[in-house]
Amino acid sequence: MSEYALSDPPTDGVTAVRFGPTGDSLAVTSWDAALRLYDVASADVVVRLPQPAPLLDVDFVDAGSVLSGATDGGLRLHGLETGVERVLGWHASGVRCVRFCGAVGAGVSGSWDRSLKLWDVRTAEACVGTYAQPDKVFALCVGAPGAPPPPAPLVVVATAARHVHLLDLRRPSEPLQRRESALKCQTRAVAQMPGGLGYALGSVEGRVAVEYVDPSAEAQARKYAFKCHRTVVDGVGTAFPVNAICYHPRHGTFATGGCDGHVNVWDGANKKRLCQLPRKPTSVAALAFSADGSRLAVAASYTYEMGERERAPDAVYVRTVAEAEVKPKAKRGDS
Repeated sequence: MSEYALSDPPTDGVTAVRFGPTGDSLAVTSWDAALRLYDVASADVVVRLPQPAPLLDVDFVDAGSVLSGATDGGLRLHGLETGVERVLGWHASGVRCVRFCGAVGAGVSGSWDRSLKLWDVRTAEACVGTYAQPDKVFALCVGAPGAPPPPAPLVVVATAARHVHLLDLRRPSEPLQRRESALKCQTRAVAQMPGGLGYALGSVEGRVAVEYVDPSAEAQARKYAFKCHRTVVDGVGTAFPVNAICYHPRHGTFATGGCDGHVNVWDGANKKRLCQLPRKPTSVAALAFSADGSRLAVAASYTYEMGERERAPDAVYVRTVAEAEVKPKAKRGDS
């Protein structure tokens, strides 16, 4: 079976899916104020931790612990085996994004309070830095799990008003680069290429931009943007938000998930779509590849892009990835 749904899915709005280091477990957060950990092989919930507020994001610190960010502004460290939970600290508003960067051994959180914070999860005084951002943080990324590490521990921060900041986590007080998104509408998702040479941004207007970190004219000449997640609805061409982007850790291709219910896999280097997975009954809200690239988690969950309406129940799927779906095709004439 190449794809299956996990049992006992969240009951309200899936916000994030993240594989554990070995790919055998999957953490899921949602608006129903619970953190769930699934055993991927059995598709069953093995840990369910009720929370005081809806959760917006999650990431693994190691196989036994995860970080979560909540609408109440709390950043929490959860012991998955012990059930012990510790509030590391607070933002003044909801924590939209959470990532753990193994290269510096620190958690990174981005908030609607227009700040980025760094956290040492081993200490009682966990917050080690607060850095003002130009607007509300909507998305951020560090190096993809399982991918080759970038030359520097880079975080890409995308905020409201189309700001994009590139920061070295060893010296985060001053951005390496301040950019404006190449996309005209609000950023919804961002993900780094394996090796950290660039990143992909997705927006609410059904577009993706592929950008490169190197500021040289030669590198910047390679950047581009393209339309995706578009269809004809009642005779009218409709663009759907791109909610999620994730890179395959070995092949460097990337998947996008949109409010059209589709997951597309792209060969960014050759500017081609490799495949389109069967449509889900509602929006694709979140995506994640496992660290070895053998699995893809897909959260099908309505994101209210069309307001209140009848919708399919929330579901989380795990797909065993075929090489043909994610491996770039050899160019004609290549040996």
